[in-house]
Amino acid sequence: MIRKFAAFSISLSLVATPAMADTLVDNVIGVTVDGTGGIDTFTGLVIADDGRIKTVLHRGDKKPKTSFRIDGKGRFVMPGLIDSHSHVMSVGMAAMTLDLSNTRSLAEALAAIGAYARAHPDRPWILGRGWNQELWSEKRFPTATELDGVVGDRPVWLERVDGHAGWANSRALALSGVTAVTRDPAGGKIERIAGGKPSGVFIDTAQDLVAKVIPAPRPEDLDYAFDLAQRIFLSYGVTATADMGTSIEDWQAFRRAGDAGTLKIRIMSYGAGIENMALIGGPGPSRWLYDDKLRLNGVKLYMDGALGSRGASLKLPYSDAPGVKGLRITSDTQLRNLMSRAALDHFQIAVHAIGDEANAALLSAIEEMAPTYNGDRRWRIEHAQIVDPADITRFSKYGIIASMQPVHQTSDRLMAEARLGPNRLGGAYAWHSILAAGGKLAFGSDAPVELPDPFAGLAAAISRVGPDGEPAGGWMPQERVTREQALAGYTAWGAYAGFADGRFGRLVVGERADFLFVDRDVMLASPSQLAKTVVLQVYVGGQLVWDTAKDKRPTP
Repeated sequence: MIRKFAAFSISLSLVATPAMADTLVDNVIGVTVDGTGGIDTFTGLVIADDGRIKTVLHRGDKKPKTSFRIDGKGRFVMPGLIDSHSHVMSVGMAAMTLDLSNTRSLAEALAAIGAYARAHPDRPWILGRGWNQELWSEKRFPTATELDGVVGDRPVWLERVDGHAGWANSRALALSGVTAVTRDPAGGKIERIAGGKPSGVFIDTAQDLVAKVIPAPRPEDLDYAFDLAQRIFLSYGVTATADMGTSIEDWQAFRRAGDAGTLKIRIMSYGAGIENMALIGGPGPSRWLYDDKLRLNGVKLYMDGALGSRGASLKLPYSDAPGVKGLRITSDTQLRNLMSRAALDHFQIAVHAIGDEANAALLSAIEEMAPTYNGDRRWRIEHAQIVDPADITRFSKYGIIASMQPVHQTSDRLMAEARLGPNRLGGAYAWHSILAAGGKLAFGSDAPVELPDPFAGLAAAISRVGPDGEPAGGWMPQERVTREQALAGYTAWGAYAGFADGRFGRLVVGERADFLFVDRDVMLASPSQLAKTVVLQVYVGGQLVWDTAKDKRPTP
């Protein structure tokens, strides 16, 4: 009886187990980055039931018989793109609040703020972001008094485009308790008017003085923001991103989406400081969750502020502000202590550094610590915008990754020239020089600082020309990268920077089938045409997750 029962169980299990259902994607013009950094072309893919690529078909290969087929109709296919530096939840929250990124004068910004407040009388705070005084005709920071003229009945808090400054009205100042006697915090600055009274603008860590009194979003707010963020990323063809500054609340929102089966994009997470890193990861980096869609890699730290608010730490004073060298958010001693805490438990370390002094100090810290914390560490410098040319060769040591944002160069060009002057631009946005020196690159957007549009980034990377066509021939064109390098920066190199190589980032056997159908050949399009690429469909793990014909990108 026992033997008969065992035999019956085996035969039943064989009958109940369905056959693996492969999917053929064919009739395409496909490209991916190969193992050497070059380009491999293909005509089809076979995707296994687990969402991984089983076979890559080339011209002349026989098409296998599969359970399902996707006819590419001769369209162009490329890997899903990786944004190596974004702020995922901020992208979603920005879509829920006031957007000032298109304002070109203080008056225009104030009009938009007043209109938004009138349209949302039920909101206890007016929140928004995106203002940039460098794009305004006034070329100066705004004030609380000016903001009071359009919204005086409720507190207002508006982040600058780079997130390194905030603008408050008098109601928000009163709630925060900031007065003329409030001291500047370490790593921050309160802009002041006559008598030391706060002007309404807070730079870097000083923003916390106001931000701490803003009511925290509820879990359902975070879930909604994350849904918006996913749709925005996917609409631009971004299938994976490094989230630079994940809070425990953000992580829980990611986990809720994963548990519910609504996690579409892949997230390589970096905790917002040591506390969040430890809360999320505990004894070390997490394992990959939800079929390689979520992992805590490490921690995000800060060296300095941003160039636009003159918070980037420079070796010499700003050309347009003599006597000002910027702000160090983290001292050398603090930095080493924080890095050691993370490295002891094998968390990957990613540090924001924009000014040449900040980059030099961070390179020194890595050089001192790398012999102790050896192994595959993949030290990351986020932004690396302004580097002393004498320090560029140091990126080749210890496999240092420069995680950079090509569109920052085209957006910041005129401002960078004003901040630094003509004689200190040799190491500005130096993509080619870092690569040539033996450093590694990964490309991203810093969204919502910039749109999470990798095609605009690809165009900027190969041309160094802005969307306005300026300057002719490119700004410091010797720092352009090749088209192949640019594509690698948004795919294979981005995966490597986030310890995801071998899992996703390339359309090769064994990796996840994350791919895009787009409306043009990105290897042949001119830079201006490349920037206009339209994403038609997005597949993650072989599943259709975005169809431009049916889905709509969220807007504020």
